[in-house]
Amino acid sequence: MKRVVLFLATNLAIMLVLSVVLSLLGVDGRSTTGLLVIALAFGMGGSFISLLMSKKMAKWSTKAQVITSPSNGMEKWLMDTVASQAQRAGIGMPEVAVYHADDMNAFATGASKNSSLVAVSTGLLNNMSKEEVEAVLAHEVSHIANGDMVTLALIQGVVNTFVIFFARIIAGAISSALAGDDEEGEGLGMFAYMGVVFVLEMCLGVLASIIVAYFSRIREFKADEGGAALAGTNNMVGALKRLSNSSPSHLQGEMQAFGINGGKTFSELFMSHPPMEKRIAALQGR
Repeated sequence: MKRVVLFLATNLAIMLVLSVVLSLLGVDGRSTTGLLVIALAFGMGGSFISLLMSKKMAKWSTKAQVITSPSNGMEKWLMDTVASQAQRAGIGMPEVAVYHADDMNAFATGASKNSSLVAVSTGLLNNMSKEEVEAVLAHEVSHIANGDMVTLALIQGVVNTFVIFFARIIAGAISSALAGDDEEGEGLGMFAYMGVVFVLEMCLGVLASIIVAYFSRIREFKADEGGAALAGTNNMVGALKRLSNSSPSHLQGEMQAFGINGGKTFSELFMSHPPMEKRIAALQGR
């Protein structure tokens, strides 16, 4: 529930800020050009504002504890392992955190390669060998090194822009056709416009989520390859096999997209992660 409230509050704040900025700039949403500017502002702007806030929001929503000074051998090993992998991957040292959760998972987030976060669950630390944990960490470091956070934010922003723009263009045409020349028709046209925008954004949003999920699955294969290069193919395969028998991920949104263990869904089209058997097969066929 807390994550849902956080998601809604964050997006409401983003929309409010962008609305004020566009109003001050005098952007007229009644013209096609003005509508495109608004769609770009809300589509791309919202996506990248969320990216900039991602690390702070991830730490808050999962209550992840960032390791600043290792208090035990496991924390020191985590820090040393991530530091070594980050150096080999050519990125800045990420923040390393642990969050309490029974499911075996980890995620990476952050707005840039040199300002990122790698977090692992206590469930993962308690149920995996060090070799498997090392492979999971390498997978997340590879996400960062590949620039996947920015790439998916860009893709999400583009599809959001198209959803906002075309929903309103189509709704405007329907509204104008219904309005006619009389005042009663104008009222009906405006009512139809609002209703059609809502329906079209829902339908186009489903198509947009399929596109984003497709690119997310591609990036997962790349992160697995990077993890295998940093921690060894056998360790990466072993970690994925262990995860294939684990409980579904409880991470949401961007954290789920960049977690090692994706959530379950009714169709592969909507999955942010490829099925484990396909990921294992891809690594074994390298």
